Amino acid sequence: MTTQPTASHFVNGAYHENAGGSAIPVIYPATGEEIARVHSATDAVVDAALAAARAAQPAWAAMTGTERGRILRRAADIMRERNHELSVLETFDTGKPYQETSVADATSAADALEYFGGMAATLTGEHIQLGHDWVYTRREPLGVCVGIGAWNYPTQIACWKAAPALACGNTMVFKPSETTPLCALKVAEILTEAGLPAGVFNVVQGLGDVGAKLIADDRVAKVSLTGSVPTGRKVYAAAASGIKNVTMELGGKSPLIIFDDANVENAVSGAILGNFYSSGQVCSNGTRVFVQGGIKEAFLDRLSVRLEAAVIGDPQDPKTSFGPMVSERQMEIALGYIAKGQEEGARLVCGGKRLNRNGFYLQPTVFADVADTMTIAREEIFGPVMAVLDFDDEAEVVPRANATEFGLAAGVFTRDLTRAHRIAAAFEAGTCYINTYNDAPVEAPFGGSKLSGVGRENSKAAIEHYSQLKSVYVRMGDLEAPF
Repeated sequence: MTTQPTASHFVNGAYHENAGGSAIPVIYPATGEEIARVHSATDAVVDAALAAARAAQPAWAAMTGTERGRILRRAADIMRERNHELSVLETFDTGKPYQETSVADATSAADALEYFGGMAATLTGEHIQLGHDWVYTRREPLGVCVGIGAWNYPTQIACWKAAPALACGNTMVFKPSETTPLCALKVAEILTEAGLPAGVFNVVQGLGDVGAKLIADDRVAKVSLTGSVPTGRKVYAAAASGIKNVTMELGGKSPLIIFDDANVENAVSGAILGNFYSSGQVCSNGTRVFVQGGIKEAFLDRLSVRLEAAVIGDPQDPKTSFGPMVSERQMEIALGYIAKGQEEGARLVCGGKRLNRNGFYLQPTVFADVADTMTIAREEIFGPVMAVLDFDDEAEVVPRANATEFGLAAGVFTRDLTRAHRIAAAFEAGTCYINTYNDAPVEAPFGGSKLSGVGRENSKAAIEHYSQLKSVYVRMGDLEAPF
């Protein structure tokens, strides 16, 4: 692997190794073989990363937004130039097909660096006139931020968190998932090459204990997590003890409603993107697919034909369109849900089995005749398992779609645009789609409601989560007091 990072951590502008931490094997999901090994951060590494971030923050914040933005935009250019190399590494890290990583991972990360790099110079306060007196506001950074990433989009998530944080003048210590630890190191390497001062963006490896140490440290002002709801509860509680700012993008069990008047081909495409992209390992996936009765069989028939066309194979082959799951454990979790679906009476339309080959390959799986009370309709599977539910009319389906503790995403397919906007307004979800699914442009805010998260990533909304306003009151004349 020519793209292999050269050490476990990236601290204070350079690769850093400390073999004193426990070894974390990096397993290639397509073969099950170990392709690399990193070491968990020791207390000394964690302290060095936080110390570097804290020391670098004042000078980084003192630069103009234009200067900070120039570095981020330069990093975006480098990332695009090396898209092939970074996509190959992402595929080794996650098992996702190169066909996917080459258009959805480093490219999305570069978009974030470019977008927030361009925005950095526009971050201003305002002047408020009060007769002869006045108030002005300053938008200031929070300080040291901690980013904790998920394993499904390691390059993208690192930049979705780093780009707005750095644009606002913060510094960051980022901990990738222990399952996919390699890509964030290349992000740090590229940022440094683009001119980022040492200590502004650091990467440390580790499991939950390392994340807990980072969150609990008094030097940290902000925590941003992408992960599961159980992890989110722990992180939120730990951050609350220090009254730290928090952004959390958590899980979902999102609904996708398909009406009789929908374009069947487009609806099938949306269901595929919302269930089988990244082998189903996407937090916003629309895994509860409500299909109106008049179109149900046509939808299932066309979906089955389209899934047969999936090219399952070596994820490094550009022709492969469906790859392995990220780990054996995640595959076993999905197989457990498939068994539960069959036990509870759902009809298995296609898939349902592990493929007889090396690696963690699971067939794209579709269940029909799913009831709202079934486990596969209530719990997040995070695998290539679609649950198709029947519905009769709009009045019935919207409450069912909202009957979940999650609220990350929701989608609707219909030719009736009045109905589409009415349903989008009724959805209890932070990110909604009409006649599409799982778009995530950096220009638009992304995030959830209910148990699916706190705050928003991307767009100008992210600036509010990585900065604070200071109000300065100015009196131009004499000041009176009662004594």
